Amino acid sequence: MRDLAVQAADVLAILVALVYAALAECVVFPRARIEPPWTRRLLRVLWQAGTVDWVSMGVLLVVSPYLGSEMARRWIIAAAVVVYACAGIGNALAIRALHPGRMLMGCVVTLALVGL
Repeated sequence: MRDLAVQAADVLAILVALVYAALAECVVFPRARIEPPWTRRLLRVLWQAGTVDWVSMGVLLVVSPYLGSEMARRWIIAAAVVVYACAGIGNALAIRALHPGRMLMGCVVTLALVGL
């Protein structure tokens, strides 16, 4: 049961990260008017750094049940909980409305904690 919860958390985490990246490139940045151009490039790179972080954490969650170390599993899950909880809280503070990103990040945190 614990492994199933962690695997569900990792699939959801990677899916959220990929949707987040696609929305940025297809919806947010084409509409944004950001000057000067170097600032636009910097914001785009910073936005996608979050995507890389979330996918990396998802991959760590995928392998955590197979590491053979309960301590490593717990630390990976704890780190993932911190990363996704901060992302969900940041989303809530920035959007200030009910948003799918915040809810999905909360689901990832919950599933990861169930798998702990």
